[in-house]
Amino acid sequence: MGKPTTTNAHWFNPSRLKTRHLLLLMHLEEQGSVLRAAEAARMTQPAASKLLAEMEGLLGVPLFDRHARGVEPTWYGQVLIRRARTALLEIGRAQEEIAALRDGRMGQASIGTVVNPGTNLVPQAVAAVKREHPDILVRIEMDYSRPLVAKLLDGQLDLVIGRIMDPEGGADLVFEPLADEPHSVIVRAGHPLDGRGAVRHDELAPYGWILPPPDSVLRARMETMFLEYGLVGPRNTIETSSLSVTINLLRVSDLLTALPAEAVAPYVQARQLAVLPLELGVGMESFGIVRRRGHLLSPAAQRMLESLRAIARQLYPVADAPLPLPA
Repeated sequence: MGKPTTTNAHWFNPSRLKTRHLLLLMHLEEQGSVLRAAEAARMTQPAASKLLAEMEGLLGVPLFDRHARGVEPTWYGQVLIRRARTALLEIGRAQEEIAALRDGRMGQASIGTVVNPGTNLVPQAVAAVKREHPDILVRIEMDYSRPLVAKLLDGQLDLVIGRIMDPEGGADLVFEPLADEPHSVIVRAGHPLDGRGAVRHDELAPYGWILPPPDSVLRARMETMFLEYGLVGPRNTIETSSLSVTINLLRVSDLLTALPAEAVAPYVQARQLAVLPLELGVGMESFGIVRRRGHLLSPAAQRMLESLRAIARQLYPVADAPLPLPA
C-alpha cells in the first residue's frame, strides 16, 4: 500500500471534484479493479481510467496502487474514500430532507445507542418527539460504542448515545456526558443464586455466561475481572450483542450475564429476572450524547437532540451540569 511521500505543494480547489468522481472512487474501493468498477458505474474502462487520472491530477497524489490483481487505495486514497463516502451520504440525506420539507414533513433522524440509555432515555425522548411531530421518521440502532461512533463519523447516524472509546476521530466529535454505567450480574428469577443475602465471585464459576463479542470493551473488562478474582474465564459461553436475545436466554436457563440493572428493571420488577447481590467490579466510562463537530443537524435530528437533553436532565442528575456550547 502506498505511503505518503513529499510532493510539490499546489493549490487544489475541492469543488472541481464532481459526484461522478466520488462514485467511481467508491466502486474502485469496493471492486478492487478498474474494469469491474467501470462496469458497476456503467461506463467504459477508458472513461473510468480517465476519471481516476483526473482525480489524481487534481490532488497531485496517487490514489491507488496498480498491480497485477487490480488496484488498492494508497494512504491518500483511503483519506479521500472516507470523506467521499460521507459526502455522498450527506447528499443523499439532503435529498431526503428536501423532499420531506417539500411535502410538509420534518424529515428523519437516525440515532445509535448503547444498551442502558437504549432502554430508558432513547424511548422516552423519541416518544416525546413523536407526540409533537408524528411525521418525523426516527431510526434507532443499538450496538456498542465503537461501531456506532464509526457510523456517526461516516454520516450514517445523526446522534449517538454512547462513548468515544478511541482517540482517532475524537477531534471531529462533541461529547456531552450523561451518566456512569455500573454493571451487575443478572439471572433469571428463581436461579440457584437468586434470593441469597450475598454472593461471592467464586460462586459464579459453575455457571455459563452470556458475553458480548470479543472486540467489545465490556468483554475486555469482564475478562479482567475474572483474572483479578483468580477465576478461570468461563468456557460455557454464548456471545451476542442483542439485549432481547440475552433476556430470553436468561429466562429459560441458569446462564449469567453482566448488564446495567436499569436496562432490565422492568423484568426485575415483573420477577422474570433478578440482580444478584454482588459488587461485580465491572463498570464503563460515562456515556453521553455524541455528535459530529461543526455538523448542522437536520430539523428532525435537532428536535431529537433537544428531547434527549430534556429527558436526560430528568433521568440523570449529572445531566443538569452546563452543556458545552454548540459546535
